[in-house]
Amino acid sequence: MDASQPVPARSGLGGLPVPRLSFDEFMAFGRDALIRADVPVVITLPGGTKGMGKEGVAELLGELPVTLFTEPSNKQNPERWTTREIRLAEFFADDTYQNDASTWNRVVSNIRDRPGDVNRILGFDAGKLFDYRRALNAANLWISHRGVFTQSHFDELENFNIALEGRKRFVMAPPGSRAYYPRSLKRGFGDKSQVFDFDDVDQARYPRIAAKLARRREVVLEPGQMLYLPLGWWHQAESLDAMNINVNFWLRDPKILRRPYVLGVAVYTAVFRKLKGVYNYEPAQAAS
Repeated sequence: MDASQPVPARSGLGGLPVPRLSFDEFMAFGRDALIRADVPVVITLPGGTKGMGKEGVAELLGELPVTLFTEPSNKQNPERWTTREIRLAEFFADDTYQNDASTWNRVVSNIRDRPGDVNRILGFDAGKLFDYRRALNAANLWISHRGVFTQSHFDELENFNIALEGRKRFVMAPPGSRAYYPRSLKRGFGDKSQVFDFDDVDQARYPRIAAKLARRREVVLEPGQMLYLPLGWWHQAESLDAMNINVNFWLRDPKILRRPYVLGVAVYTAVFRKLKGVYNYEPAQAAS
């Protein structure tokens, strides 16, 4: 799809309903209790929260080194994305990163060790809420253009994803391994499905996935909302607007011990990425 054209949200969201909480309800319920409940939830941030959009992020972090992910604009692309380091200001300044119809570009930086910047971007103290500076946790700044699609996969960490600018559509399905037809573990793709796009499934080729997708959830995350996505849940995401800016927190949790497939894939993939030099979300250098 031409990156200059809008990607519409689906007129009717499919699957089971996604629970929704106000921020006060989330705080009363508690982060750990939400993790134990183990289902996706959308939380509405307080109305007075003033998170940054493009202009504020560009002014604050324009000189920040970020990793640019590049891949063909093809939901069925079987190859790994390529990466290189650029400054965030370069991504914002070069229109080809947003408007090349043949290529999807997104940037990411793990700003875990820049807590002041995290709080400025979000408009609240995220350290107290997420304790994201612990070892193996992450606070990632993600920026993408319209149409960028992340193929189906799972995370080995609890994921709290906050939308600051632009809408993003998530399709989520319950944990499992064999039913999702995982790709090659040896090639570092054990967290990814052969069914790249849950909206486009060859049922004859992948019959086992039908029961899982019958329990799918779907949500369009709006600015000012936060999605809790449990570890081990399969999901895909698509950016719907000209500029999408999200901050997500990845948090380690002992729940992974109850999901041996997720744990095994996580350990193998971490070693594979280290040996092969694949991008592994190391924290950016702290601000001086």
